[in-house]
Amino acid sequence: MKKDERKYIALVTGATGGLGTAMVKHLMDDGYLAVANYHTQAKAEKWKEEMRAAGYDVPMYFADVSDFGSVGEMVSKIQSEIGTVDILVNNAGITRDGAFRKMSFENWDAVLKTNLYSAFNCCRHVINPMIEQNYGRIINISSVNGQRAQFGQANYSAAKAGMHGLTKTLAIEVASKGITVNTISPGYIGTDMVMAVAEEVREQIIKTIPVGRLGGTFEIAHLVSFLASKDAGFITGANYSINGGQHVY
Repeated sequence: MKKDERKYIALVTGATGGLGTAMVKHLMDDGYLAVANYHTQAKAEKWKEEMRAAGYDVPMYFADVSDFGSVGEMVSKIQSEIGTVDILVNNAGITRDGAFRKMSFENWDAVLKTNLYSAFNCCRHVINPMIEQNYGRIINISSVNGQRAQFGQANYSAAKAGMHGLTKTLAIEVASKGITVNTISPGYIGTDMVMAVAEEVREQIIKTIPVGRLGGTFEIAHLVSFLASKDAGFITGANYSINGGQHVY
């Protein structure tokens, strides 16, 4: 079967979070076969039922994305059961905030492994099949705080800045193979986590955003779907800021 006769397979890591959910829905609405990576079984089962009720039947695969072997097992299962991963969205991430002088090695290590090592692990396991088929799209979800300083986030900022460093080098290494690699750096988005912050704190955050509001998860998902498309083949090594003008350069 020719590639254009089947849906392109898009693997989204950290799919059960707010951003991941929006990405999966948007990709499926745009005709991709979205595959969801998850880490926590109970959360995944609830998410799958909610997605099914909304009209999205999403294949789900477990992996601890911070573990190279676990990712390898996931990708192998996807390849054998569905097909080659055409599009990879490295979206999984955590925070363990704290002033650097008080930051534990455990909190540094956990954030670097979950946010940065995960991007290597996933890219490494999908890149050769993409090269073999002479096509692929990799989209790394970084953060505005990987572009600027943010008190208490030395670990998070280092990991997110590192993601774009990986993006740039991998992009030029595989550019001749029909594969693009790009970064998206969101600012403050109206996810459940952000909306759970005290209203007065949220209002202070919004005051620092020139457009005067939080971003929508659908806005990030829209760009993900665009960068995943065949028509985005001349865009690679780029970093797209979606932060409402909070950080410009």
